[in-house]
Amino acid sequence: MWLPLLGLILGIILGLLSEIRIPDEYSNYLSIAVLASLDTLFGGIRAHLQNLYDEKVFVSGFFFNIILAASLAFLGVHIGVDLYLAAVFAFGVRLFQNIAVIRRILIAKWSTPREKVEKS
Repeated sequence: MWLPLLGLILGIILGLLSEIRIPDEYSNYLSIAVLASLDTLFGGIRAHLQNLYDEKVFVSGFFFNIILAASLAFLGVHIGVDLYLAAVFAFGVRLFQNIAVIRRILIAKWSTPREKVEKS
């Protein structure tokens, strides 16, 4: 579980230290891609905590979510409708749901050992 977090921290540090600038035309695509990747990352953490993690599902979901989100944004630009907002809403809701489940799992894991220590 520490390897994805290490990769995330390393990616953030490299991104902040680089001088790469993304043109404004691509900001919608980038924001959706980042949101889709965060959704997949937190979904993977959730699956790991629930002992349901499968590497193939994680990697395929990661790329599929990014491609689907970028495709929706691309299609929306060409037909004149802000379809990227649908992807932002969908991935945002899933992201918060995954974070809520992760929080509940961690609280349950942390409170169980304390209760055993307090009872003895």
